[in-house]
Amino acid sequence: MENVFIANNISAGYDDVTIIENVSIRVSESEIVAIMGPNGSGKSTLLKSLLGFAKIFSGNVYYYSQEITGITANVAATMGIGYVPQLNNVFPNLTIPENLEMGAYQQKNKADIKKSIEEMYNTFPELKDRKRTLASALSGGERQMLAIARAMMAKPKVLLLDEPLASLSPKPIATIISKLVKIRENGTAILIVEQNVQKTLGFSDRGYVLASGACVMEGASDSLFAEESAKQRYLGL
Repeated sequence: MENVFIANNISAGYDDVTIIENVSIRVSESEIVAIMGPNGSGKSTLLKSLLGFAKIFSGNVYYYSQEITGITANVAATMGIGYVPQLNNVFPNLTIPENLEMGAYQQKNKADIKKSIEEMYNTFPELKDRKRTLASALSGGERQMLAIARAMMAKPKVLLLDEPLASLSPKPIATIISKLVKIRENGTAILIVEQNVQKTLGFSDRGYVLASGACVMEGASDSLFAEESAKQRYLGL
């Protein structure tokens, strides 16, 4: 499989403060890659550095072999890179279809936008059932599904997710996981930052573990924490 994202020895942070140092990851086509680790380990900073929200001090980022180090988020979107932040990821005063339309701002043909919305309703029938509802009235799980669907309206080749399962109860977590697996099966690679380690290991292909801004472990998800000592040392499990 071809590599979609490669980050080589990334050191990044905010202003002049380094949060992550010499971190390398890769994401290949049609796979789900998880970034895990304790709070404050730099997981979200790593994700944001790929999109220009965090400053890269050294290292290189490649997207399908093209260097995109320091790219801005709006340019990344035009290249097929989708992003769902943890917070403020929907427009609360807009309805579900209006939110989806906002995700298709690059498309000019109304018929194509309508077709894309129907495709999202096929993937997320829960949203179709409430399509006249304002996003502010949705449950936490429904809002996350809407945020993911809105990002998918741009038909990204890779989807970056920051804590999509945070603060959700088991039922919406299971629903969102099933949606992410379906998205991957349809050809979109996924890079996910997540605190819910045990759930994430269950549906991701590979994982990286950050601690104190450095990558301390990496490997296949089904064997990443084969040793109990690793779980306790890096994740407190």
